[in-house]
Amino acid sequence: MFLDQIDNCEEDFYSNGGVIAQLEERFAKVLGKEAALWVPTGTLANHLAIRRHCAQTQAHKAIVSEQSHVYRDSGDCVQRLSNIALVPLAPGQTNFTREQLVHEIRGQASNRVHTPIGAVSIESPVRRAEGQFMSWEEMQDITQYCKSEGIRTHLDGARLWMMSEATGILVSDYASLFDSVYVSLWKYFDAPFGAILAGSHDFIRNLHHERRMFGASLPCAAFPASLVLQGLDAFPQQFHEAMAQGKELIGMLKQIPELKVIQHQNATNIFPIILDSTIDETIFREYLHEQYIFFLKPHGRKLILTINVTLLRQSNQTIVDAIKAALKKGAPQTVEVDSVE
Repeated sequence: MFLDQIDNCEEDFYSNGGVIAQLEERFAKVLGKEAALWVPTGTLANHLAIRRHCAQTQAHKAIVSEQSHVYRDSGDCVQRLSNIALVPLAPGQTNFTREQLVHEIRGQASNRVHTPIGAVSIESPVRRAEGQFMSWEEMQDITQYCKSEGIRTHLDGARLWMMSEATGILVSDYASLFDSVYVSLWKYFDAPFGAILAGSHDFIRNLHHERRMFGASLPCAAFPASLVLQGLDAFPQQFHEAMAQGKELIGMLKQIPELKVIQHQNATNIFPIILDSTIDETIFREYLHEQYIFFLKPHGRKLILTINVTLLRQSNQTIVDAIKAALKKGAPQTVEVDSVE
């Protein structure tokens, strides 16, 4: 059996005990939190976090970024299933600022019927903002203000390791600013699904009952958890090497006239590339697929290059040569016309 190949791994029972408990203990330690809970999806992790924080503060409102996953991509699950109103800030922006948050909270306090804010959730990096992250200084300002106001804070850190590599700030330092933090297990730890929600003992205590209430205590979650345990120690160094190679690759791609590489100020591992209008995008992408080089789903003529550990499988020169060949194949073909005498 697969689990027999991993030291000291035991099967779980409905996502409790065994290898799941090992995984929760490891991530609590890595994130610098007292306890952690495995859940199958990030959507549920964010939902449970906001739900628990609001329950503990006896509030029914939470502030989120308008561009966040929990607000834009979760089917209003927090509002519909937990009766918690989400107040979105900073429409169209990567994230909100301390000033915007203070203005909203003071405005809420002036309402004729008092409805307190129970939690503030920050997503960083932001998928909808092409992986841009909130600055460390802004995070500190916001979380310190929330603490002074008695408002719980949650970090949607699905891509936390990407942000840590980009800034040089430890994942545990980021997590230390927040009362709870969620990290994805399938975006970079080789698991087909899964997430970790971490916080204090009081925050995590008995939260597995609510996980089961939402139908998420899988009968056997040992397989994805075991994959994560196998790759957890090696991933940080591998991703560091991939990002170093990726930065070099970006520099090489900038030298190709048919490509316009966009580097956001607070970029992590996502780099949009604008393809010249003369290039046939379909031919370009199909040729690269044959070379095992893939861009994320395009938006118009914007291609999304994501740096991850699979980049290490080919040299930068091999990748650049393949892209140049794809551009040549996708370029307009000149037709030679025989002269008529």
